[in-house]
Amino acid sequence: MKQEQRRQQTLQLLLETVKQLIAEKGCDTIKMSDIMDRSGLSKGAIFHYVKTKDELFALLLQERLEEIDSRFVGEVNRPNKNNEFEGPLREITNKLSMLEDRQDVTNQIVMYLLGKSGQPAVAEALQSFYEQSFRLSKQWIVTGQSHGVIPESIDADKTAELFMLISFGLRMRSAIPVGTPAFSADDFAAFMADTLNPRSTERKEL
Repeated sequence: MKQEQRRQQTLQLLLETVKQLIAEKGCDTIKMSDIMDRSGLSKGAIFHYVKTKDELFALLLQERLEEIDSRFVGEVNRPNKNNEFEGPLREITNKLSMLEDRQDVTNQIVMYLLGKSGQPAVAEALQSFYEQSFRLSKQWIVTGQSHGVIPESIDADKTAELFMLISFGLRMRSAIPVGTPAFSADDFAAFMADTLNPRSTERKEL
């Protein structure tokens, strides 16, 4: 097995192990010894990739963004798409419900890291997550514009920032006991569609 392939497999084992532990115990109580016991990896092997569990949490945030982007790009590049809007958008919105799930691993990590944002390394991880999220959001909008399915008049920077603010707001609300919300992830998905492609709304009304 090539060294790079072995490295990727080990890193994936680490990430999957941490996902399982977060789902079972939450972020606060996980220790490096728990990760070692569950993964079967030595401390030295783990420290080859990260020095703290917070670094692993940051890698999980990055992985979630890369998964969404991969699905979006795959849908955009699928043959015979004929510049459709709905398919690529669906790859972005079909898991928005996770933003409202208190037990979602990403939500738990974000809330945990926010509580430690006074630490420089954690603050840097949060900043990186936000900036990468914004960059991808803008990139998706620009891609839609280049394919002629999103109007050029839409400000990609402001719209991406708006979507980011709503996403983070839904994540924060997931940690607060509330009744039935007036604005849900489904409403967010509809808002995204109406904002990015108002023509789709016009067609429905005809």
